[in-house]
Amino acid sequence: MRLALVPTLLFAPSVAFACALPPSVILTLPTGHYIAAAALTVALTALLGAAAGHMPQMRARLLWERPVLLPVVVTSYLSFLVLLGLVVIGHLGSRDPMHNLMTLVFWTGVWIVVPMGSVLFGNLWRAINPWTGPVRIARILLRRRGGIGLSRLGHWPAVGFYIWFIWFQMISLYPDDPAVLARAAATYWAIIFVLAVAEGEDWLQRGEFLTVLFGLVARIAPFWLEIDGRRARLMAGWPGAQVLRMPPLDRSAQVFVALALAALTFDGLNETFWWQALIGQNSLEPVGRSAVVWHNSAGIAGVFALTLAALWAGIALGSRVAGGGFRADRVMLSFLAIASGYHAAHYLVMLLTAGQYTIAAVNDPFFTGANWLGLPPFFDSFGFLTDARVMPLIYATQFLAILGAHLLAVILSLRLAGPVRALAHLPLTGLMVGYTILGLWLLSTARVG
Repeated sequence: MRLALVPTLLFAPSVAFACALPPSVILTLPTGHYIAAAALTVALTALLGAAAGHMPQMRARLLWERPVLLPVVVTSYLSFLVLLGLVVIGHLGSRDPMHNLMTLVFWTGVWIVVPMGSVLFGNLWRAINPWTGPVRIARILLRRRGGIGLSRLGHWPAVGFYIWFIWFQMISLYPDDPAVLARAAATYWAIIFVLAVAEGEDWLQRGEFLTVLFGLVARIAPFWLEIDGRRARLMAGWPGAQVLRMPPLDRSAQVFVALALAALTFDGLNETFWWQALIGQNSLEPVGRSAVVWHNSAGIAGVFALTLAALWAGIALGSRVAGGGFRADRVMLSFLAIASGYHAAHYLVMLLTAGQYTIAAVNDPFFTGANWLGLPPFFDSFGFLTDARVMPLIYATQFLAILGAHLLAVILSLRLAGPVRALAHLPLTGLMVGYTILGLWLLSTARVG
């Protein structure tokens, strides 16, 4: 995620951290057979599913129903207060990103735990969104009704903000500096707050990229809450059952899904030996981020353009083979499964490493020796990253996440495309096979840093 040069200059601190949080993969693993098996499984599943002409119904069922315990406006406002506290800590606390709650809570909690949890248990972001409560209160106090026409822009504002965030995370010089992150978060919150007050809180579902992204990946969850007024219903169903009930994606939403895939792909690609060699860098003597800003900026733009072109071309070719009916606004929804699975696999090791620092910081937020959570003494450990017994298990978990996501994507694409000729699925199947191979290679190949 990346800000642009003007925000970078605005937030420039005195100390830079090239990569403060732990890397995602340490060992190079012999994974050729995993990759081949995954690719073959995806291909055979798509071909057999298309030929058989029937897929699981993927119906949802009600587990239980109860009154809403806390209105969203209350939980959202509490989340906003927590954000304010984190911003203060980011400015006044330690400049070490591994000892500052601003950095740890955002990069580990918001960016890793919330989407991972949402993939399993539905949209967790809905309750902790820090804009919903303040926006609703502000519009009531200002007696504000109606909007200013932002809704006509669809998801394009979210696309723009997501690109800004991607540049900040992956390319900017100081994404892990607590003070920089605090200023960026406060600035972004204020921009979204003003726009949402002007347009209405419903605009957040289309214009705020975190709300859009987490809401999309939550559609894969096998468990989810449906809120209807003051009643909450806990539902269960096949992973992706909610996707089949979604309306078709407009062009801006399709671009957003492609951007999510491209961001995860480049986040895994830009530290590989292959990419470093491509941009003329010595992988054994990595340079700082400042030396490769333009290379990586061009890289993420190229990966995004290639991803979007490949998705649209594969769907368009399938539509031509099918004689119509193979529509991008429906089939593109199947790639939500791939984005969700790869996000979980890509950030699993960071969760296991930076998560230890986050727990320690929450237990003793001011580093005074306190024990707020009542935890026994423990030490942050990275030894498992060099354990030849543990790392294959971790990679096996990542492998299952990616393979399961791709198999689900195949099933969803078959259901979403409807009754079309089996050959119409071949272009998209080939693309999914390619993503399977690429995703597993990115997780297992050697990296710098």
